Amino acid sequence: MSALTGRIDYAERLRRVTAYIHDHLDEPLDLSRLADVACLSAHHWHRVYHAVHGETVAATVKRLRLHRAAGYIAHGTMPIAEVARSSGYPNLQSFTRIFKSVYGMPPARYREQGSHVAFRAPPPAAPGPEHPVTIETWPTQHAIGVAHRGPYMGIGRGFEILLGRLATRADVPRPWRMLGLYFDDPAAMEPAALRSTACVAVEHGHPLADTVIRGGVYAVLRYRGPYASMHGAYRWLYGEWLVRSGYEAADAPVVEEYLNDPRSTPPAQLLTDIRLPLTHAQGNAGPPLFKDAPLVPSDVFK
Repeated sequence: MSALTGRIDYAERLRRVTAYIHDHLDEPLDLSRLADVACLSAHHWHRVYHAVHGETVAATVKRLRLHRAAGYIAHGTMPIAEVARSSGYPNLQSFTRIFKSVYGMPPARYREQGSHVAFRAPPPAAPGPEHPVTIETWPTQHAIGVAHRGPYMGIGRGFEILLGRLATRADVPRPWRMLGLYFDDPAAMEPAALRSTACVAVEHGHPLADTVIRGGVYAVLRYRGPYASMHGAYRWLYGEWLVRSGYEAADAPVVEEYLNDPRSTPPAQLLTDIRLPLTHAQGNAGPPLFKDAPLVPSDVFK
């Protein structure tokens, strides 16, 4: 077996494990069953997973379940006890203890005081220092992408698959720049129809590059906090900042750039740059602020 063939083989096996975990997140995950999914030795496959992903399977499952739970708590009215049950915890006490250890506060307090709450308050007439927005010109980005169709909170599946694939290659040096493309308005479409792409930026001309993100002018809001709580930041960016800014949104997807690693960073300290593409200012008849460039292969979501 050549080295290249070996890399591809391991990447495909771990992709199956990642997909299985996401598809069975509500079920107890048996390591022997995952060894069968990976078609690897039950004695050794978990060492491969841990080395490639930087965390154990148990840590992955815990992180994904708590991420989903934080979304339920921040953006819904589901009782905390029901969130605990849906997250696989036997009782509210154990869920509260684990949630607090990761998110820094118990779930009931998180619902009322989490980072998402800052975007609920009536904003000032102009963007204030608590939500700074900068206008930046961004060069065209080339990336390796994995398309995801479904609720945006599920794009983590695409990233897990992508990072597992790249971990077996030596030609995509770390640290990886992780980008997410979001094509649709989640308020206007059924969750199952939403389109997004998990990306890692690479140099132009890289043999695996299959996604081009257009260069141009973006409004950039730096968000600090859990990914599951980001919805409020979007609502503020579109509903308050954009309508007062004098700019118009361009016909291009929003880009999120993830500035630290969720596997090793407490959720409250995660940093994300939300990049809203802009066209010319309202009332300005000048040329668009975006360069023409293909976005993603046209059949990527078929």
